[in-house]
Order: sequence, then C-alpha cells, then structure tokens
Amino acid sequence: MNIMRSLMFVPGNRRDMLEKALSFRADIIVPDMQDSVPLSEKQSARDVIHDMLPVLAEAQKKIIVRVNAMSTGLLEDDIKAGVSSHTFALNIVNIDTPEDVTVAERLVAEQERKQGLDHGSIKFIIYLESALGVTNAYRNCLSSDRIIAAAFGAEDFTVDMGVNRTDEGKEILVPRSMVAIAATAAGVVPIDVVYANFRDIDGLEKDVIAGKNMGYKGKFAIHPGQLDSINKLLSPNEEEIEYARRVVDVFEESLSEGRGATSLDGKMVDYPVVKRAQNILDIAKGIGHSL
Repeated sequence: MNIMRSLMFVPGNRRDMLEKALSFRADIIVPDMQDSVPLSEKQSARDVIHDMLPVLAEAQKKIIVRVNAMSTGLLEDDIKAGVSSHTFALNIVNIDTPEDVTVAERLVAEQERKQGLDHGSIKFIIYLESALGVTNAYRNCLSSDRIIAAAFGAEDFTVDMGVNRTDEGKEILVPRSMVAIAATAAGVVPIDVVYANFRDIDGLEKDVIAGKNMGYKGKFAIHPGQLDSINKLLSPNEEEIEYARRVVDVFEESLSEGRGATSLDGKMVDYPVVKRAQNILDIAKGIGHSL
C-alpha cells in the first residue's frame, strides 16, 4: 500500500529547502518545477532537482516531482530532468482530458527507455484543476495504468470558474467531492487541496477533516508546520485501530461458525464493515504501527 497522507511541496530551485526537506515528516517530498518557481529559474530548478534526487532517495524519502503544464512548452525538458531511478512519480498538472495524459505518458516512456528503466516504473499523480478536468475526472483517472492518485486543484479551478477562493471553501464543495468520488471509483488515491493559510492550524485541521469526510486519503502541504496535523488526522487513531482489530476477529469467529454476519457492541458486522476495518489496519501497518 502506498501511504500518501502528506505530500510536501518544496521549490525546486531552492537547494537549501530541498536539503531541509530531508528532515520533514512528510510521506512524500514533492520537488516543484511549477508554481513555486519563477520562469527565469525553471532551468535552475531542473538542475537542482536532478542533483538532489539521489540525496533525497538515500535519505529514504519517496519523491514525486511536479512538472509544468503542457501548455507552457516546458514539460518535455521537465520530464527529462525529473525522470530517474530515484523518482517514484511525476505530478502532472492541468489535466483536462485523457489525451493530455497520453502526451505525458509518451514523453515519460521515452525517458524510461533512454535511462534503462522498466516501462511503467514512473507513476503519475494527475492534477484536475479546471471545469473540463473535473467534468472528465473519472475518464482522466482511468486514462493510464501509471496513475496512482488524482488531486483537486482549487486555486486554478476557481480562476477558471471566475469565482473567489475562500478559506471556508463553499465555492469548491461540489468539484472537490466530484474528484474524490471519481478517483475512488477509478481505484486511485484521492489527494486533497492545499490549505493556503499555512499559519492557521485550526483552519487546516477543519479542512483536513472535511476532506477526509469526502473520501480524501492524502493532502498536499506548502509548509512543514502543516505536516503533523495532516499526518495525525489522516491516520487511524489507537481507538479506531483497536476497534478494527476486534471487528476482524469477531467476523473471523463468525465465519468459522458458518455465519456471514455477526455483531459487536450492539452493531452489525458484515462484509462492508469488515472491509472498512481491514482498510484501517492496512493503513496502520503501512505507517509502521505495530499490530
């Protein structure tokens, strides 16, 4: 199981910040070639990220490189710099249609071949951040076997829609839910929006819980101070883990007695309940919890 609770953006042109990222408690480090890097620094970001990939990998950091959109004309050079044996995935932004994914896939496959990597070794997290991208969310999520996760991009989405972006987020409630549903239906991990007001930890935690209740399993971060809250709230707590363990145990006992459903603490336990419990135990195991 790929645990992707917290994904930390780090400006790719800032070697000092990428070095600091070695100590970040993020599940995934995301060296960024896109929004956090000015146009004049794009080549510098490619060079710095290329140099830092083996350093991050040696520190046991899982790495997803965010590249620029196809429309910028920068994607091909970004992919050349970002694809390596140390790269887990690329964050492909501004995906509107499955054809967008096909273009990125062709470029990545070419780099895999040139570098002697197995075809398909580089995975994708796609960013859905326009009205068209969200409308096509399910098709986009199914457009490549490389896709392991899909993220909703609220900032660009609200620009596309011509509406204001607020901390409360009522204006993105519907598309945010649509992306979570589409990703889950397609069998990929839904990754939630950035919470831009990074000094507001109370607001962040409310936002994480709201996303979790929509089905999101991970969240992008823009400041290391956000990581503890994201990791905590997107991880099962001790009470949840213990209850999940009891559900699995009581159900296994029920099956051994020839019954397909039972109860625990006055609540029915059947296959969907057990599946939910097993998912909790799988996540706990994936984050190193001793079961």
